[in-house]
Amino acid sequence: MVPYLQNRSLLKSFTFIFSLGCFLLYGYQAYSSEFKIKKIGKVLSHPWGIAVLSEDEILVTERAGNLYKVNLINGSTKSIKNVPEVVAKRQGGLLDIIVDKEKKNNIYLCFSKRETEGVSTALSVSSLRNNELVSTKILFSANNRSNSAIHFGCRIGIKDKFVYMSIGDRGDRYQSQNTLSHAGSVIKVKKYDGSTHESSNIENNWLPELFTKGHRNPQGMAINSVTGDIWINEHGPKGGDEINVLKRGRNYGWPVVTHGEEYFGGKIGEGIKTLKGFEDPIWAWVPSIAPSGMAFYGGDMFPEFKGHLLVSSLKFKSLYVVKLSNGLPYTEEIFLKNKFGRIRDIEVLNDGSIVIINDLKNGGIYRIYR
Repeated sequence: MVPYLQNRSLLKSFTFIFSLGCFLLYGYQAYSSEFKIKKIGKVLSHPWGIAVLSEDEILVTERAGNLYKVNLINGSTKSIKNVPEVVAKRQGGLLDIIVDKEKKNNIYLCFSKRETEGVSTALSVSSLRNNELVSTKILFSANNRSNSAIHFGCRIGIKDKFVYMSIGDRGDRYQSQNTLSHAGSVIKVKKYDGSTHESSNIENNWLPELFTKGHRNPQGMAINSVTGDIWINEHGPKGGDEINVLKRGRNYGWPVVTHGEEYFGGKIGEGIKTLKGFEDPIWAWVPSIAPSGMAFYGGDMFPEFKGHLLVSSLKFKSLYVVKLSNGLPYTEEIFLKNKFGRIRDIEVLNDGSIVIINDLKNGGIYRIYR
């Protein structure tokens, strides 16, 4: 025991102060961890992407190829017509969706598309009118086409006049280092016509639409409203899930560098975690959590989340709050474990409440609020 605590009066004072501190600290945490949960709308089969349409409405995709408009107040669910045809097999199908904040009837979809040479990761833009997609245009279709049904990536972000889309390696890991392939990349194209002339990467001898390379299977994307940086998360193999901040023309290393290993055990390549010429992740998970949807939280409803990053976990069926300091992760907390099953996507609403979807056969939409 510390000598000055041998005095009983000091010990009593210390005990009182310590107890008060514990109450204030842990009592607040207990209160702050209380959530109200409301299920919204009908059962959905393997929902994959959420997009906020208005204060009271969201759009939600089902992997099988269905798109719904859902009212957050009364749960009414309306099917959207004329959705592009998708190849719904294993991890493929109708995946992410985003609404252009500058032109709210412009709807962007990422999906697996049948091409002559095989299935690609594709990006479309449509106008939403009277619960129907019209004037649909294919802005982009990846050139790493195959009959593989895994690792499509397929998260979308919009920044200024450009749309960014993640593309997985489709199970052919070495193509992530091929700068003439779209495999394992994030691409950048103009959001109205898909052109690339203002996003050229010719100094790297890369295809002009390539923004970054060296990814495995990025399934989360969020834009930091403070810095304007684009953040992604991506699935590693056995271990080595990552969060990366994207920088134009940079290579993120897969499969040359990774924090993971083969599913059957053993190192990948030389087993290198960092190497000059490749970007290191700012956060890595070992073991893997299978991250998916991701959003920066800037609301007031959950002050303990404000300024931090929300990440959904498919594997551990939880919501991870990655705490940030000086713009970088330093720790994480886990919430809502096993409340919903596999959490696929997250959106933060204007009032600070959080909407999630769970990737299950009998999945659905849930609103988390206070």
